[in-house]
Amino acid sequence: MTADTHASGTTGFDQPLVAGALEAALSLPQQVPVFAIAGLQGTGKSTLAAQLAGLAQARGRRVAVLSIDDFYLTRAERERLARDVHPLLANRGPPGTHDLGLATETLDRLLAGERTALPRFDKLADERAPTMQWPTVEGRCDLVLLEGWFLKTPAQSADELRAPINALERDEDRDGSWRDWCNAALARDYPALWQRIDALWWLQGPGFEVVPEWRWQQERSLQAADPQDVGGRTGMDRAQVARFVQLFERVSRQALRTLPAIAERTIRLDAQRRPTLPPKGTSFGA
Repeated sequence: MTADTHASGTTGFDQPLVAGALEAALSLPQQVPVFAIAGLQGTGKSTLAAQLAGLAQARGRRVAVLSIDDFYLTRAERERLARDVHPLLANRGPPGTHDLGLATETLDRLLAGERTALPRFDKLADERAPTMQWPTVEGRCDLVLLEGWFLKTPAQSADELRAPINALERDEDRDGSWRDWCNAALARDYPALWQRIDALWWLQGPGFEVVPEWRWQQERSLQAADPQDVGGRTGMDRAQVARFVQLFERVSRQALRTLPAIAERTIRLDAQRRPTLPPKGTSFGA
């Protein structure tokens, strides 16, 4: 690993992996390929996306970088869902808490080479950033990078939803209506976004058990990068992070089970987020 540390709390990936990923992305046949990086919280997907973008730009390529987190519903929209559907939907993260119309429109504008504002979400404020703060892409890109924690993860069966998977589901979703609603949204609404992805690389950590610690490291990095307490932008403490990751656990475990067979390449990580290298002579870009 390199010595650079990014906002996610992870160190940068080795250059052969980054160069291989860029080669794989730019070799896609689409005029403007959409190259996706998926991984659970704290795996370093935003770090890899940033390194890919940096390398591409150094080689004279124009790149737009998006995260599925940029497309969270506003706080007011989630509060309406909490009143109308289930209280847990006030929390950002699980399927059903994204503005998929905005996501597909943004990608379609980028693919068409139109002037495009790239949405941004302020996680410390738990609110979409003001539109005046969104970066703008002028004209056609050579590559679109999309990163997210559950990209292309399929929905579960009804039988798989019955038993609660953690204390949050047991105590706050006793009838299963929240997980049923999120699962239905995943099956119904997200494939339109997945269809715009041309290739997916999956960063596979050793298991969900490492996610609470990795997400806490990420939270500390976010707060350290922007320590001001302005307008309620305080972030979460460790207990809040421990509860927060339970919202993601069900779909995270589904991603761990299913994405190795769906992604074009799986990069396995150890508990220190170090890639398990392929056999000598094997290219990451193969």
